[in-house]
Amino acid sequence: MQMGQVILECITAYGADNFMNAIYILWLRQLKRYFRSKSRMVGSLGQPILFLVALGFGFGPIFEKAGAGNYLQFITPGIIAMGILFTAVFTGIEIIWDRQFGFLKETMVAPVSRLQIMIGRTLGGATVATIQGVIVFCLTLFVGFRPVSIAMIPVAIFFMFLIALAFTALGTAIASVLDDMQGFQLIMNFVVMPTFFLSGALFPLQGLPGPIELIANLDPLTYGIDGLRGALSNASHLGLHTDLLVLLSMVTALVIAGSYLFSKMEI
Repeated sequence: MQMGQVILECITAYGADNFMNAIYILWLRQLKRYFRSKSRMVGSLGQPILFLVALGFGFGPIFEKAGAGNYLQFITPGIIAMGILFTAVFTGIEIIWDRQFGFLKETMVAPVSRLQIMIGRTLGGATVATIQGVIVFCLTLFVGFRPVSIAMIPVAIFFMFLIALAFTALGTAIASVLDDMQGFQLIMNFVVMPTFFLSGALFPLQGLPGPIELIANLDPLTYGIDGLRGALSNASHLGLHTDLLVLLSMVTALVIAGSYLFSKMEI
């Protein structure tokens, strides 16, 4: 509660005169909440590591017998994206939480625009999710994953941030029209699981049935994972330039949609 009052005072003091100060303060709040919650940091790593170990080593021999290469090298970019995806979309629940406990109302009556508030929260959530992705990437090195080029790791981190930004904005957009945390969790599970499984994270997208291929092509995560796979394993199916262009377009659309719905939210 004390941190919330400090943040509100800072926004009141600086928000009217400096656009970036309000954004920075809300971004910093997201990071502080993340680093102060050790259980959140550790717990959010469990599912990606379980998928990596269970599927990577479980299906690895089958994948290799089919002549498709090293499955661990194939699946790791998808597992990194999983860690980012779940962290990013569920940052939206913080909007509902802040609304129920009154912090969001206090923020919105400060002399700053809703656009500033949305940008600050979204950048904060995306930064947290990117950090989560980097941690998962570091852990995969202990399991046996090896990037083909150290020089491409910054490119991979940039793709991680774009994935995080897109799905943080999506979580914000959905949370802006809901006021029930249980309902948000159910809807996000309904959105997240198909998004992940149809993105090519766990299996190649070549040769899929037409309707499944169409859905995969409309999935933002498809281009994020393909970009990660190209940067880390040099195995991009669509090409890094195509992945980057499409992902940037989808990020822009989702951020605009999230900003619009957040601006229309009633407290």
